[in-house]
Amino acid sequence: MSDDEADGLPDDAAAFVQRYIEQEHGYLSWLGTEVNELESGRVVMTVPYDEKLTNTTNPPTVHGGIAATLIDTAGGIAQRTMLDVPLNGGVATVNLNVNYLRRAAGDLRATAEVVRSGGTIGVSTVTVVSQIPDRVREDNEAFERWEGTTEEEAVATGQGAFRLFRD
Repeated sequence: MSDDEADGLPDDAAAFVQRYIEQEHGYLSWLGTEVNELESGRVVMTVPYDEKLTNTTNPPTVHGGIAATLIDTAGGIAQRTMLDVPLNGGVATVNLNVNYLRRAAGDLRATAEVVRSGGTIGVSTVTVVSQIPDRVREDNEAFERWEGTTEEEAVATGQGAFRLFRD
């Protein structure tokens, strides 16, 4: 993500968020989370497929908690972009709703958009999509489980409500 992609945000804020999530966060860094786009009221993040994140199914599927993590994190970061000074203040999840739509077996990409950013509470909606990876396509029996799935489909949707701590 270049500084030009951080529409409406100070350049240092976008760079800080990206560096913090990708390199310093601990859990999110361990997941391999990447910040792909960041602008006022919107963020796109990905978690690449990794066997350590899968259920013990055949073929392996990404654990639903990873999609939930993306919904929570992306929704909160989208809210942070609405603060007067995004690097000050804070955001805390007060409610999280996740709807699982289908299994995921590849990279997950979440797009979060702010629905409302009030004085103390903000709401974001998030859609998580995934593609069927080549390793699944190459296994006829496994691929049959994804029959009818397009090239890229939503695997989860959700909404988060967040407590906004404004300075």
